[in-house]
Amino acid sequence: MSEVSTQGAAHESVDGRLPLPDYQPGNPEAALPMQNGRLVQKAEMAARPLTDGQVKIRTEGLNIYYGKRRAIKDVSLMIFARQVTALIGPSGCGKSTFLRALNRMHDLTPGTRVEGTVLLDEQNIYGLDMDLVRLRQRVGMIFQRPNPFPKSIFDNVAYGLRAQGGRRSREIKEIVERSLREAALWDEVKDRLKTSALGLSGGQQQRLCVARALAVSPEVLLMDEPCSALDPIATLKIEQTIEELKRDYTIVIVTHNMQQAARVSDQTGFFLLGDLVEIGPTATIFSRPVDKRTEDYITGRFG
Repeated sequence: MSEVSTQGAAHESVDGRLPLPDYQPGNPEAALPMQNGRLVQKAEMAARPLTDGQVKIRTEGLNIYYGKRRAIKDVSLMIFARQVTALIGPSGCGKSTFLRALNRMHDLTPGTRVEGTVLLDEQNIYGLDMDLVRLRQRVGMIFQRPNPFPKSIFDNVAYGLRAQGGRRSREIKEIVERSLREAALWDEVKDRLKTSALGLSGGQQQRLCVARALAVSPEVLLMDEPCSALDPIATLKIEQTIEELKRDYTIVIVTHNMQQAARVSDQTGFFLLGDLVEIGPTATIFSRPVDKRTEDYITGRFG
């Protein structure tokens, strides 16, 4: 890239790409941010706010090891409140590994080591004073394949509430209904709440898992390829649910489907071989990426 000024409407790149307008917070069509007279890129290129600018999660120098193998390499980024952040990249690039670090799922994997900092509302989730039960209530996880409990639909959603204790039956019923409505499932199951959740379709089971996570009042939802096992109609319903949920929740989604990332997310990060290559507003990543590796991936040259 040529040396560029932070002033002016656009800057011509020397490699023949489209002119890159100055970054403007709140403009989803704006290009990548400028810093010290140059384009900010790769891991240092943390996305700027697209809504109110509140940083919900911040990682600083995050490294994750499986034994001696470093799967995530010095990743620093910001995830903003009430936005959808999509993580894309080829299989084995580290995006799911990164996602699981955001609520300490790696604590359950022997031989895994996490170094660096993950801040949730500026509190280090790997600090000694972190309550893991409370953390996983605040940061819920939706897995690749639906995993309903072998219980009724109602009992699935109420499970976390009952585990917490201290709520009356009427309050639990109200929260179950609200959670099922938020997950866009209430109208489909309201007349069979006492039937087994295992009798639901795959898409319904996945939305039930969303409702189960919502019932305990999380602030963040982590979604690890939530539509990979679903048909197109079920996928559309999940995407519509995500669009509704981001009004109140911060969402981070891992997906192999780049069209899905473009449809549902506000910012997108591209991982490759454990590195965060690039992150920025989704419209920019898919139309004017800075790093050629990002361009090669989203245009199908590899991956």
